Amino acid sequence: MLVRLVLVAIAAMGLQLATSTVASADPAGTAWAKLRMCESSGRYNTNTGNGYYGAYQFDLPTWRSVGGAGRPDQASPREQDHRALYLYRMRGWQPWECAGKLGLKADADARSKRTPSYDESAYIGGGGTIPSPPVGAPGPKPAWPGVVYDFGDCAEPLKAFQLRMNAFGYGFTGTGCYLDKTRTAVLDLQRANGIKDSGLLGPKTWEAAWSGKAPR
Repeated sequence: MLVRLVLVAIAAMGLQLATSTVASADPAGTAWAKLRMCESSGRYNTNTGNGYYGAYQFDLPTWRSVGGAGRPDQASPREQDHRALYLYRMRGWQPWECAGKLGLKADADARSKRTPSYDESAYIGGGGTIPSPPVGAPGPKPAWPGVVYDFGDCAEPLKAFQLRMNAFGYGFTGTGCYLDKTRTAVLDLQRANGIKDSGLLGPKTWEAAWSGKAPR
């Protein structure tokens, strides 16, 4: 009986050790999409001349530290996605300022030091597409997208709102992420048009951006 109990205990310990090596899930694809939108408007080929490149705004030393070759903006989306997950597993969200602004939370794979395979990183990408950069303010008012946006949200329709606010001198690049500058524009617009200054971008504020009074 004693031998049997020992064997059962050893087997249980073996099972525990085996399951403890199973990796926890990496951050959701939606988290990566928000990060890309904030960092580069989701453009894999961006190079503004500031020393940061590509969808995840790598500088060259960081890119090379995770095995990247050449320049990030000249690498394929698949390669950039792979190196981004590699960096996350080395250092968590720490290298990306936008991650802090967006409130992205690290999981157990952050700083795990486990080198990802290309298959593991495939899920985080934007489908291999390279959206064209937004140019100027949109002309006709687009329909309200049916979503009330709040601080930290990232979405394609937010680009249209941001670029429209450039007509009032706000100087947006069209990241599509609702951060401090967008909140200021929303509040200014709400106060100029007698809308409750909640900071929420809903249908009344959306309408005011095209047909209301300009913020003072």
